Amino acid sequence: MSEFVNLLKNRRSIYALGKNSPLSNEELETLVTEVVRESPTAFNSQTQRVVFLSGDAHQKLWDMTAAALKPMMPEAAFSGTQEKLQGFANGTGTILFFEDMDIVKNLQEQFALYAENFPIWSEQASGLTQANVWTALAEKGIGANLQHYNPVIDEAVQNEWNIPTSWKLRAQLVYGSIEAAAGEKEYMENSERFKSFN
Repeated sequence: MSEFVNLLKNRRSIYALGKNSPLSNEELETLVTEVVRESPTAFNSQTQRVVFLSGDAHQKLWDMTAAALKPMMPEAAFSGTQEKLQGFANGTGTILFFEDMDIVKNLQEQFALYAENFPIWSEQASGLTQANVWTALAEKGIGANLQHYNPVIDEAVQNEWNIPTSWKLRAQLVYGSIEAAAGEKEYMENSERFKSFN
């Protein structure tokens, strides 16, 4: 098995997170910055944008998320959601992934033939970047799980951290020390997913 595949296998959704990260905030930000810079984008558009939240800012994000969700849910259902959100807050920090839609729009204008594809390619770049960062954190022994509370929290995030209006929130990667391992991963049959022709 290749080392790369082993790294992919090691990247799991870790929900039992703690605040004992093996990397300092500065070391983590340096690592993530390098990973984002090396992650591919269509036309080398470099549409990815990243915001790092730790300490009080990390806690505030999950408090804001709870406040946004509470009026949208029945009381009985919210208690389970609140417990889940507290699990995220127990981590060290959150990485917010955005796509800069101004760049996407500019590319649509410059290359009209491919205009309808640029939003799709932007989403692909975002997904690639998220997976690359997540795998890099796993390689350093940092647990993480990927969340998608956008668009529910978009406006609150934008206002709280003065995010440019052209930045579209795509995902939230919560990270921290691994307090409990992920469960066994289940795989569907290869015959249902793959075809080969010669």
